[in-house]
Amino acid sequence: MNAVATILDEKSTDAVRPAFAAFVCDEMSSQILHPIVLEQGWSADMIYAGGIAAGVRMLGGMPCPEFMIVDLSESSDPRADMQSLADVCEAGTVVLAIGTINDVTLYRDLLTAGVQDYLVKPLAADTLREAIVAAQDAMLIPDAEEEAEDASPGERVVFVGLRGGVGTSTLVSNIAWLMAERQEKTVLLDLDLYFGTSAMQFDLEPGRGLSDALENPDRVDGLFLERAVVKPHENLAILGSEAPVGSLQEPASGSLQQLIGSLADSFKNVVVDVPRQMLGAHSDLLSAAKDIVLVTDYSLTAARDCIRLLAHIKQVAPNASVHVVASNTGTGPQEVEQKDFENSIEHATDVTIPGDSKTLLATAQRSKLVVEDAASSKLAAAYKDVLAAIVAVDEDAQSSNGWLAKLFKKSA
Repeated sequence: MNAVATILDEKSTDAVRPAFAAFVCDEMSSQILHPIVLEQGWSADMIYAGGIAAGVRMLGGMPCPEFMIVDLSESSDPRADMQSLADVCEAGTVVLAIGTINDVTLYRDLLTAGVQDYLVKPLAADTLREAIVAAQDAMLIPDAEEEAEDASPGERVVFVGLRGGVGTSTLVSNIAWLMAERQEKTVLLDLDLYFGTSAMQFDLEPGRGLSDALENPDRVDGLFLERAVVKPHENLAILGSEAPVGSLQEPASGSLQQLIGSLADSFKNVVVDVPRQMLGAHSDLLSAAKDIVLVTDYSLTAARDCIRLLAHIKQVAPNASVHVVASNTGTGPQEVEQKDFENSIEHATDVTIPGDSKTLLATAQRSKLVVEDAASSKLAAAYKDVLAAIVAVDEDAQSSNGWLAKLFKKSA
């Protein structure tokens, strides 16, 4: 357990604790905070001048508030000052920090120390209000992290289409919807940064936060996601992009695996649609997965690429469960017969998805998903078979204490 959290758990008091106090260095921040405090039903008299140093001094002689805002702007050593604050805090105190230093390392260190969030000045009223609301939610569910650790692990599934036009993105959207319909919080991460279609399939425009998430995956938390995702379903969020072509930097090495891990802290299921061309530079995507679904057709090119990709997966993600899904089957003669295809790749086809352009067209025209709008169709049944294959394998894996449960376990 981190130092701040340890101290907060050990301290207790019989005095009546005020609900709120803020220790702010500048008048402008105080003015922005003042009406928000009144909205929450708190006393504006609890906004003090002087920053975190004043907070440490005053809390030595007054009951510790349940929620505090502390300003680090005048601090020469924010980490040490935060530890000093912990020394005078009581159990269950939630702290929101503000300051002038825009540094990812400082942000990460503060969150590791137990701070709820860190906002960089100049403060925006809406952002500050959202952070305060999120902090209040954290106060209402103090044991949420422990409950999440006790809950059964969810899915982290990476889908890769071996060829264009095999319906990978359509399959991914339907799988994510089915997971959401199981009352499981699910996020669909569409990594086709310029031409992604996940949001479009729900008749939505993607949010604008994916580029920020790729640059700073450490900052992906509940508050960030509320602004970055779009939600076609109460249990489904989509994180995608339609950025101008060539406008984004290449994601840093390891950032995609870290992003998936951060998403797994907020969602039970993380479903990732990966353009195959990303895999050369970002094998960490495969390492991040519990399940990898290769979507293919029965062609010579697909057989060749499937063989190569299966060999690559054995090297970079040897513990992942791999599923081969054949799409657009039954529509006519295939380049390679199913049996010959399976013999060549040395892997069985787990699910075959029939070609059904009529159903796909009808549902697309209504901006609906197949499993929602044509639930009794053979196409919908095949999509459900894909989900059943993933879940069945993972339920078997959960019966043992393998690396899967440890890889993305949130650090204490």
